[in-house]
Amino acid sequence: GIGRAVAVALSRAGAGVTALSRTAADLESLKRECPGIETLCLDLADWEAVEAAVGAAGPFELLVNNAAVAELQPFLEVTRSALQRSLDVNFGAVLHISQIVARQMIAQGVPGAIVNVSSQASKRALRDHAVYCSTKSALDMLSKVMAMELGPHKIRVNTVNPTVVMTDMGRINWSDPQKSAAMINRIPLGKFAEVDDVVNSILFLLSDKSAMTTGSSLMIDGGFLVS
Repeated sequence: GIGRAVAVALSRAGAGVTALSRTAADLESLKRECPGIETLCLDLADWEAVEAAVGAAGPFELLVNNAAVAELQPFLEVTRSALQRSLDVNFGAVLHISQIVARQMIAQGVPGAIVNVSSQASKRALRDHAVYCSTKSALDMLSKVMAMELGPHKIRVNTVNPTVVMTDMGRINWSDPQKSAAMINRIPLGKFAEVDDVVNSILFLLSDKSAMTTGSSLMIDGGFLVS
């Protein structure tokens, strides 16, 4: 939901947008909504295919890394397959795509901005989220190192760290009042984030309005971390 909304918002703002997903149906419906958007149907875990396709599609000036998986398991029941897939997508794919795009930016000699979609789960332990919390924490630190090393090339790197977001999936997963109440009660603003809350923060970090911001995590959590 977030990735699609970002793609649409950027396209409507006049950007040339290339959207990447492993789900062809999602890309086809996005293309119908915004015919100007280019699409790439790829599994981010396939490094060779990604290298070839993204390399041929660029160069780019902006990048949003939004793809993620959440395989929730109690710590004592974490499986190797869940760990590997989460590392591949939540961490490895971000590193790889960012390498490809940043190299393009440097070769073109243009400034750029990268926004990685992290989570409040990178900052706070959540039950059954051992792998998810850990990969998002790793993503936050990767983003800081990227900001340090890419800064001299005038490439900014930041993260957005949302609480629960009311995407279609979010509404399904958090529709049970008993389940949602425990989380909402820890959020001073008393509500979950809407998709536009995240999209607007991403657009800000991509834009020149945040020209002096890099290596930062923008919390979109309604105050969750202060409670």
